Amino acid sequence: MAHGPEREDTSYSGGSPTLSVRWVQGFPKQHVHFVNDNTFCYASGNYVIFIDIETKKKTVLQCINGIVGVVATNIPYEVVAFSDRKPKPLIHIYNFPGLTRRTKLKGNVLLDYTLLTFSYCGTYLASYSSLPEFELALWNWESNVILCKKSQPGVDVSQMSFNPMNWHQLCLTSPSTVSVWTIERSNQEHYFKPKLVKLPLEDGSFLNEMDVIFPQSVPKDPIYGPVLPLSAIAGLVGEEAETFRPKDDVYPLLHPTMHCWTPTSDLYVGCEEGHLLMINGDTLKATVLNKIEEEPQLEDRRNLISPVTLVYQKEGVFASGIDGVVYSFTIKDSSYKVEDFLEIERPIEHLMFSPSYKMLLIQTDKGSVYIYTFGEKPTLDKVLDACDGKFLAIDFVTPGTEHFMTLTHSGEVCVWWMEDCTCVSKIYLNTPAMVLACSPSSLCAAVGTVEGSVHFINVQDPESPQVLHKAFLSESSVQHLVYDQRGLFLLVGTSEGNVFILNAKPTSSFQIIGFTEVGKDILQISTVSLLETDIVEVLALSPLPETGRSRLEMFTLPVILPHVSATFADERGRLRDEFIHKYLYEVDHSLSSAVLDFQSNQIYGFCNQVPYICSYPLPEEETFARCRSHSHQGHGIQSMRISANGENILVNGTDDGTLIYLKWRHLGGNLATEIFDYSQRLLTSLISTMDEENYYLSTAPEISLDLGSEPEHTIQQDMRTSIDSSQDELVSTDVIKEIPWIQQKSQEAIKKEVNLFSEKRKEIKRGIKALAKTVLKMMEENETVDNIAKLEQCEFGLDLEELKRLNDESEEEVAKMRKDAEMYNLAKSYLAELIKEECWRSMVVKGRALKCFHIPYVVENFPMKDRTEEEQKELERVIQQKKIEAECLKLRKEIVEVHSAIGLVKKHHEEDDEEEEEEDKIAKNANLPNYLLGSLSTDFGVDTSLLTSQLELHSREEKINQIILLKDIIYKVKTAFNREFDAAYKQKVFEIARVKERNVRIQEIILDLELEEKVWQPEFEDCEMPERMLVVENEEITARKHVNPWQKAKAELITIHEMERRLQSQSTDTRHRALNDMMGGVLEVKKEDILRMVIPQPPFMTKPDAMWTEEERKEFKDYEKKVKELNEEKDKYRKSLEAELKKLQNSIQESTQNFDEHLKRLFERRVKAEMVVNQEELKINNLVFSLLLDEELSSRELFLSNYLAKQQQEKSQTSEAIRKSREDLDMYKEEYDNLLAEDKILDRSFKKEFSEIPSHQVDTLYKLFKRRPRIHKQKTHTETTSIVPFGERPGSGKLNRDNFAQLMKAMDELDNIHNMPEGLDPSVWDHFCATRRTKVENEQKVKQKAAGLMEMVAFLRKRVEEDEKVQQEIEKVFHELILLQEEKVKFQLNLTIQILLKQGQVELENFQLVLDYPDAILINKTIIEDLNSVIRTQGQKKVASMMETKEVHKGIYQIEWEHKKMEMEMEDLNQKAWDIQMLFFSRDRQKYLNEPNYESLISIQIGIMEQTIAVIDKTHKKNVENCKKLLKKLGKFSNQKDVANYSLSCNLREELVAVSERKDICNAMGSKLTCEKIVQERHENMMQQQKLTNISKQQAEEISILQAEVERLRMKTFPALVKM
Repeated sequence: MAHGPEREDTSYSGGSPTLSVRWVQGFPKQHVHFVNDNTFCYASGNYVIFIDIETKKKTVLQCINGIVGVVATNIPYEVVAFSDRKPKPLIHIYNFPGLTRRTKLKGNVLLDYTLLTFSYCGTYLASYSSLPEFELALWNWESNVILCKKSQPGVDVSQMSFNPMNWHQLCLTSPSTVSVWTIERSNQEHYFKPKLVKLPLEDGSFLNEMDVIFPQSVPKDPIYGPVLPLSAIAGLVGEEAETFRPKDDVYPLLHPTMHCWTPTSDLYVGCEEGHLLMINGDTLKATVLNKIEEEPQLEDRRNLISPVTLVYQKEGVFASGIDGVVYSFTIKDSSYKVEDFLEIERPIEHLMFSPSYKMLLIQTDKGSVYIYTFGEKPTLDKVLDACDGKFLAIDFVTPGTEHFMTLTHSGEVCVWWMEDCTCVSKIYLNTPAMVLACSPSSLCAAVGTVEGSVHFINVQDPESPQVLHKAFLSESSVQHLVYDQRGLFLLVGTSEGNVFILNAKPTSSFQIIGFTEVGKDILQISTVSLLETDIVEVLALSPLPETGRSRLEMFTLPVILPHVSATFADERGRLRDEFIHKYLYEVDHSLSSAVLDFQSNQIYGFCNQVPYICSYPLPEEETFARCRSHSHQGHGIQSMRISANGENILVNGTDDGTLIYLKWRHLGGNLATEIFDYSQRLLTSLISTMDEENYYLSTAPEISLDLGSEPEHTIQQDMRTSIDSSQDELVSTDVIKEIPWIQQKSQEAIKKEVNLFSEKRKEIKRGIKALAKTVLKMMEENETVDNIAKLEQCEFGLDLEELKRLNDESEEEVAKMRKDAEMYNLAKSYLAELIKEECWRSMVVKGRALKCFHIPYVVENFPMKDRTEEEQKELERVIQQKKIEAECLKLRKEIVEVHSAIGLVKKHHEEDDEEEEEEDKIAKNANLPNYLLGSLSTDFGVDTSLLTSQLELHSREEKINQIILLKDIIYKVKTAFNREFDAAYKQKVFEIARVKERNVRIQEIILDLELEEKVWQPEFEDCEMPERMLVVENEEITARKHVNPWQKAKAELITIHEMERRLQSQSTDTRHRALNDMMGGVLEVKKEDILRMVIPQPPFMTKPDAMWTEEERKEFKDYEKKVKELNEEKDKYRKSLEAELKKLQNSIQESTQNFDEHLKRLFERRVKAEMVVNQEELKINNLVFSLLLDEELSSRELFLSNYLAKQQQEKSQTSEAIRKSREDLDMYKEEYDNLLAEDKILDRSFKKEFSEIPSHQVDTLYKLFKRRPRIHKQKTHTETTSIVPFGERPGSGKLNRDNFAQLMKAMDELDNIHNMPEGLDPSVWDHFCATRRTKVENEQKVKQKAAGLMEMVAFLRKRVEEDEKVQQEIEKVFHELILLQEEKVKFQLNLTIQILLKQGQVELENFQLVLDYPDAILINKTIIEDLNSVIRTQGQKKVASMMETKEVHKGIYQIEWEHKKMEMEMEDLNQKAWDIQMLFFSRDRQKYLNEPNYESLISIQIGIMEQTIAVIDKTHKKNVENCKKLLKKLGKFSNQKDVANYSLSCNLREELVAVSERKDICNAMGSKLTCEKIVQERHENMMQQQKLTNISKQQAEEISILQAEVERLRMKTFPALVKM
């Protein structure tokens, strides 16, 4: 492999050993670039790799400053540019294929370049940097200068490209924007002019955006003032107002991913949403191309959602995405058709055409590169086959002179040819891998995986490696694989800190000898295995992060260890420390690497914190050789391998994915001889072993490994444990499971221990069972004892530690729950305090309501907060200012009146008359309502004299003062109403107290009268007393209160003491008991007790009347007399109580109704107060709106002023640019004119210079002087012209120089002596040739100057256009500013006032309010009132005449009605006489008239009827009892029937099954049984009979109903008596 010139950082003397890079292997992580038609390049680590497509030959170019950043190529100039990634990076430009540095570009970028691109025409290079500059720079890379640069902060550009047809255009694409940058040039000055492309929305539609600065479609509002832009409403006045849009007006746009140019300077842009855009290169207008769907997509075919890359071809573009398919877009007009062009197995990341467009380069995400060659037979070649990920490990295949191996994380193992780094073969393990090591004693390699297994690969045949063996060591990942120098042992280090020792020889089937434990996170394992010794020394390095130190563990493995492994290892496979002589050391430094010295027992360690190698003890060391292969930007070197002979070195980078092969350029001296001799002796000693092992490898079979791989170590576990037996018996189970070797050894050891201690375990188990029985017996006994002696169930637990742990856990859980509850309650309490503070405590007047007693009226007060100190000061300031203004106005009026009164003499009586008239006028005006005040606040006694008239509120300060005064009025109105409300509230409190007082007497009367009436007791509700809501009563708490045991005991003790005290007091109160026994508990009988008085009956009344004596009869008469008197007293007292009760109730009803009437009036007052408040708040809102609009107008005016200043500044810049451009143009034009004049002078002075020769020779020479050679242009092939879509591109500076060189070369041919005319002197010919050459050179200069002049003229024209555009913008701003000022003045003068109109005075039809009053004026209301008074007078007259007419008609109607009334009375009297004659006189009436004791007769009949009713009632009860007995019998009978029905239903179900079976049989036989027909006919007859029976019953019921109706009608009629 070829490589570029060496650029080491340090030079050494001629005898010092040096290293050289033989080849570099890496795969592209960035885009691949063509250098010429047959070569492409890419960056890999510190190198740029060039690959020849035909020969596959690689060439590398090393970056001397570290890792390579971005790469770009220029095909016409055949140069490659790349940046480094050091701080303040540089851009390096090299020639190809010479790989010599052309130049080095140094800019002001601090961190990194993200994009580089060359222009096709000219020596221009564009660079874009990322954070922090975000700077776009244009370079002239030949002259090493920055032509122009511009920063756009925060914009991260993903792609940048020049227009192939015009280097003046540059397109930049970011994930959200597409911008086209125009490069303008004037002589030697260059400028960037960016323009953003307006992208459509995500759905492909375009949004019609309104101009933010000068909106044209803003509606005009004639009432609420001008409607301003949103930026003015937001209060923005700076640059942010030019692009401000509300959040709701921001819509997601398309997200561009890739772009490409077309020959017509248009752009194709692919988007994430799947849309394809076409952008016009001149107007920058985007068009969404429509996709033509010819056939529906198949289910397994992926749609191209987001094109990752685009390249232009004729009639369309090639696009690719993550689906691994190259699509061909055939574009026609505004639509395109998608076709599958090519399919690759991996997602495609980059597409690129070769310069001749004969090849298409396809780069995958993995880094592989394919070349698709167009032609009659297209071919697809894989030029670069990338590995699946970066290299994790490398190693030489013994002896390290021909092959080496690499490993990736996915398990891909590759065998490479060392000479040119070509891949010989690959094998996939299909499992994540970590490390790789090749055996020195055999042609096999070991691979450690993440799952903890080691795969052994046979590489005896490098072209077909095979998996030889698999060892599953543990479940932790393998991190280290180390063979000793003689290939005896393989040391495997895992993440758990175990080091496994395996026999490295394949003939032993890679026997696992054992393992030893070292520290976790092993950093390195090193070995020393000398030919002269029979041991292998091993050193393991692990960190101690807690102390910042390192841990070194060293042990020795004897050569005979494989034969005596059973002695060295225990049953679990762990090597005994005393046998392997294991030692532990700790060092103070945090080492990252440590190795053993071959000659002595010294340890060399490398520490990251100090830049030297530590030795214990430290010998003198010096640098042997040095070569910079990787850089710190890629995190340095990951691994390095040196071949056994020390001649070959492989270096692998950590993150850059680059593999470098180093070889000694110069190596000599004693050290080289020692290395070579030792390697030869080592290889000689290993020849016999290698032959034996390789022979075994050639005969060993290959094992097949799938993704899960067949397990090698599987055992049949004969284990089925029972919970009770606890592994007493082992039952064979056929369970095959792959387990690691370490677990297998552990299980075998456990099995041996179980067999060894089985008897002891059984004995322990029996003891546990006996102990359990004892505990159960104790628990049973515990249940039978008293509660005092009973133990808790948890106290029977024998595991005290477990009990303590469970108790601690429960207590922690309880504490946690208690803590959570406390925090929850605290949060709620805090929230409650906030609410209470905001809504209750901060209120000076708490919100409450008042309800009526009898009507549904509720009146609420106004909750009010106290005024703050600032509000109070502001109010006092405004009031003081208003008073001062009033006094000043009064003084000014007095001064004016004094001045006006000078010279005027008036009489005193005239002055008195005028004063009286003024007083009358003032009184009259005072009586009139103030409509212009705009509210009814004066009805509440509020002073409005300090308010400014609504017609005079023009300034901002006046409006603010007015708002403060209006708020004060609202406060006073609310305060006035609240005073009335408080008075009503006190009145209700008084009324409720009075009702309660009267209800006490009413309750006594109701008890005396023994009435069942309820006493109406009014109470305050919660809305009337809101403070009750803040107090929680005991009855509101539904949860049970938690009482501590000591509180419970205290309450019981208090209750006992109270009962004892009460019993003791009752036992000692003899006076009270005597009073109760003798006089009923009272000393004097009150009047209220008369109703309860009862006169006791004489004892003789128990005897019959016939046995009474005369005295007894007298005593009985006295008793009757007393009873009669007592009853009379009771009746009299009862009537007085009833009268008193009625009086009290009436008084309560009257007082509460009076309060309701008062509250009703207060409700109306509340409505009026709320109306006043709303009126004042409406005025405040109008004033606030006017202030807000005033601020918006000021913001808009300030923004326009700032924008005008900005445009004026831009105008000065454009004017300066025009001035400078004109000066440069004049100077350039002057130079051009001088050059053109010189050219004309040369033409005109030709004949003068050759005047000495004959004229015919002069004419001949003049013709030759005008003659110019023809330059033969290289004709491109027709096929190439048809393939290349861009055709012939505009010429560049290099092409012009080449054409001029060809012209001069052609002039040399014309200057040849053979072209000299005959007879001409050679000296004249030489002079002629020099003159002609001067003429040609001058013509070339004139052409160049003419092109530059045209460019400068175009530049000046653009500057003039920009200046005119800025001038138009300035004029537009001036116009807008003038209009805004007019609107502002108009708004300040055109005020919004609030006028009170009485309801009913203004009537509008259909509520069509006219809001536009351009011709309306305000007039005095007296004019309207006078007119209304005239109308009212005339109307009253008309109403009076109508009333007179009405009275006349009313009299006529009254007389007619009286006449009609008399006729009707006469008819009534006649009818009454007839009724008396025909009156029916029944027997009952006769009996009532004839019987003297009619009432006694009626009482006798009533008694008889009562006896009859009693008999009937008794009979009814007997019938009821009989019916209950019958019902009970029927219930029993019904139950029996239910049981019978259930049995019948079961039988019926069985019969139905049988019937269905028979029916199926009959259906199958195809005939119908005769019995079934008979049954069907009988069933139909029965159904018909039943139907007829039902019809007859219905008809009988109808007949009975009709008969009853006939009987009723017949009884209703009676014989009529004819008038005689």
